[in-house]
Amino acid sequence: MARAWVYDRTKKKDYLEAVKRAKSKGRQPPSRWLVQYYDRTGKLRSEVAPNKARAEIRRTELESALTQGTYVDPAASKVSVSEMAEKWLESRHDVKPSTWWKYRGIIDNHVNPKWGDMPLSAVHREDIAAWVASLLKPKAQEGSGLGPSQTRHAYRVLSMILEWCVPSRLHTNPARGIKLPIRPDAEHIYLTYEQIEALADAAGNLKTKYGVPTASAAVNRALILLLAYTGLRWGEAAALRVGRVDLKKRRLRIATTFYEVNGVQHEGLPKTGKRRTVPIPASLVPELERVIGNRPDNELVFRTARGHSLRANNWRVREFNAAVKAAKLNVEGLTPHKLRHSAASLAIAAGADIKVLQLLLGHADASVTLNIYGHLFPDRLDEVADVLDARRTALLDRRAA
Repeated sequence: MARAWVYDRTKKKDYLEAVKRAKSKGRQPPSRWLVQYYDRTGKLRSEVAPNKARAEIRRTELESALTQGTYVDPAASKVSVSEMAEKWLESRHDVKPSTWWKYRGIIDNHVNPKWGDMPLSAVHREDIAAWVASLLKPKAQEGSGLGPSQTRHAYRVLSMILEWCVPSRLHTNPARGIKLPIRPDAEHIYLTYEQIEALADAAGNLKTKYGVPTASAAVNRALILLLAYTGLRWGEAAALRVGRVDLKKRRLRIATTFYEVNGVQHEGLPKTGKRRTVPIPASLVPELERVIGNRPDNELVFRTARGHSLRANNWRVREFNAAVKAAKLNVEGLTPHKLRHSAASLAIAAGADIKVLQLLLGHADASVTLNIYGHLFPDRLDEVADVLDARRTALLDRRAA
């Protein structure tokens, strides 16, 4: 039994009467052709076609979709993008609050202004490609003025929303395969040992205009040294508690990180969602001992003179930037996060392989580490070839003896 068929409405008396009424009033007559089919629930449905050729095409499409299980109720795809975006966002309980709020901002600022009122069925691939291009255009050219990375983030959120609607509301995701702008390589900054020490010294001696130590001068030196020699993310170091520092075994347990949402500081799992253990260079043990003292395990290692937690923006602007200036480091674009890159470069120079570096930095996968720092590893092609040659030569010599 056919699951879809074309029906000629001229076989019905009431249709012929409807055509006469329409003509008498100068209106467009109702379409002659219907495509009828039974949906997945067994309900009889009908779709109007403008002509017989289009009706046959639609019949073929429906039969294929019903047979393959990819049929989508046309009514289901009429819901607006904004409605589905809200439902999708509500379902994302699997991401950190900071990530959730980033999604929220992208939907409000970029997705909904363009797509919010449209039904899902009206979102087409070519329109998404044009939207991506408009995000990159300067505001003076009626674009959004976003950079390549921001544009990719906006596209990714729209694509995730549409993918979430497949196959219940969309047959396929129209955002698949869109050509995206190339993300420029990040300008990494690698400080030398001398620069790191100069920065740490300057940070520890910072004073206000009244000649008194700044809010976190007492911990600045140890914090900068820890960031530069262990590769911790700033939020991980700021959230480090005394009980997670083992100075005898020279190990740090990285279990949480600080992040901010709408100006409110929160504590949660590290970026990858996984805890890790990080080694402490022996020379940093005295630095941490001076900061920790005999304080209880639940207290933060790094805190202000008044006992408060460090805040990322305040510390960067008031402490770190001031230390960079005081140390007279002629390094453009230096930020606290760049100390993490310095730690990676120093570790590679010290002989760390890609797997060790991955574990040290807390990357989810070694490929991430390789993509970021692969260019720093020395070219060992000749070294490997020489070893292979030496071992083969030794074998040949033994066989010849």
